[in-house]
Amino acid sequence: MHMKKNFYTIHFWLKNARMIALPQSMLPAILAVCMASQNEGFSLLLGLLAVVGVMAGHLSINLFDDYFDYKVKKSDYRMQLEHQGMRARISKCTYLTSGEATLKQLLTACFAFGAIALAIGFVIYLYRGHVILLLGAITGIIGVSYSGAPLRLSYRGLGEIVIGIVFGPLLMVGVFYAACGVFDGSVLFVSVPVGMLVANIVYSHAIMDYEPDKLVGKMTFAVLLKNKHAMLYCLLFLLVSTFIILVSGVIKGFLSVYYLFSLLTIPMAVSLFRLMVEFVRDPNRRFTPRFWMGPMGNWKRMQEIGVDWFMIRWLLARNLLSFFCIILMIASLI
Repeated sequence: MHMKKNFYTIHFWLKNARMIALPQSMLPAILAVCMASQNEGFSLLLGLLAVVGVMAGHLSINLFDDYFDYKVKKSDYRMQLEHQGMRARISKCTYLTSGEATLKQLLTACFAFGAIALAIGFVIYLYRGHVILLLGAITGIIGVSYSGAPLRLSYRGLGEIVIGIVFGPLLMVGVFYAACGVFDGSVLFVSVPVGMLVANIVYSHAIMDYEPDKLVGKMTFAVLLKNKHAMLYCLLFLLVSTFIILVSGVIKGFLSVYYLFSLLTIPMAVSLFRLMVEFVRDPNRRFTPRFWMGPMGNWKRMQEIGVDWFMIRWLLARNLLSFFCIILMIASLI
């Protein structure tokens, strides 16, 4: 019975920490390990430890985001919007507003996941030195400052930029160094595009939530831009720059020609941009997923509960990142 209760508690907090978003950190981290494997001094054990540490840190930051958001706005504003018929996301922190957990329990879970990340970071530090401490400290401070005082970067329209930096260059350079103990220019030409695709997931989400976010005063980058055409131009910049930077790495000799297979994901990027343009024109228009968009889960169920308009775009953005990273993993090992 005690073991069953512990399992439920762990599952409860993993779910609340949005483990569904773990591919956004896990795939870039595994990609960094694959790239590092081509260098002398590579340690698979340290690389895998770094991946686990990154995932634990990701879960911790997600929960800290809930903690700070709830402290500021009590987190019931999205339920109020849904009652008004707004196209809002599912309410955050329902486990708090429903009484399933307290703020104290949430803070304990934040520190528990954070402690796992710190413990793993300390082990890697013993083998790789102070660089790991520096990268870990910078990543941790920026991550907590996403919604935590005094910076509250996500409240200033900088959340998407922070996510791109943390889950791109900082994450991949850190894991790469943990796995092989050196820096390499190749990881920069990959980590920046990967960071852009991670930011793209959140930014596409923000465009779809522009109206409710503006109403409740949530300052996403989309709200900061105000103009919907400007939002689309920024989205186009993110998607195009992703491929331009990676191709530049191949041209300059930092990446092998096999990395160009990542261009096979361009149809997914084009489809996403087209769907976002159509959302701005007509939010109520429905679309049927195509095979090149990747897995879409239980699509019939999504249609039944009326979230297909949102999920086709969110899942496509996530699938774009996933396939991009998987192709680059294979390319890095050839």
